[in-house]
Amino acid sequence: MAMYSFFDEYDFSGKTIVPFCTHNGSRFSGTIQTIQELEPDATVIEDGFTVNERDVGDAQEDVLTWLEDLNLEFNAE
Repeated sequence: MAMYSFFDEYDFSGKTIVPFCTHNGSRFSGTIQTIQELEPDATVIEDGFTVNERDVGDAQEDVLTWLEDLNLEFNAE
């Protein structure tokens, strides 16, 4: 429900959404498709980053590699 409320409140039209999460085995479980449905005028990166909750402490290098591979320009507006 929190995700639905968040996307109801904010308009991401013309923005790029970069999904990432921790999980306990379910990964995104359809979340990326849900975001695409909720924000049809946004670009949703389909290659989001997930890490199992047991591996978070060792994920720094994986996160950095993923961010570099995205090759996105970020604008802090």
